[in-house]
Amino acid sequence: MSGDGQAGSHWFDDEAGPVVRPYAMTRGRTTSPAQHRLDLIAVVVTEPGADDAEADTTLSPEHVDIVRLCRDAPQSVAELAAELDLPTGVVRVLIGDLVHAELVHVTRPVPPAELPDESILRDVIAGLRAL
Repeated sequence: MSGDGQAGSHWFDDEAGPVVRPYAMTRGRTTSPAQHRLDLIAVVVTEPGADDAEADTTLSPEHVDIVRLCRDAPQSVAELAAELDLPTGVVRVLIGDLVHAELVHVTRPVPPAELPDESILRDVIAGLRAL
């Protein structure tokens, strides 16, 4: 960090350029209405009407990047955080904004507790073989 003593100099890194704190990207928010559904393996999919996200002046560049990445292929929350080089908590809030704006939706894999028991699957296979 630059140490020249000027006011605001702590916001500039000579090698990296201006520094934007993560809380500035989320306007100080740490949660979003959709936060409860956004674990690391939740998959974010762009809605069909999200083609004009770049023209939406209410979206930040990070919001637009998320829509663009998910337009190419569905992405997990962890993949988006890694691709954007942002903390997972920030990405969750940004995705929550996009869900609220109906630009993306989130799907979750089936939780292990809801998967059929292995013994049931073995019984089904045995029954099929008996046919």
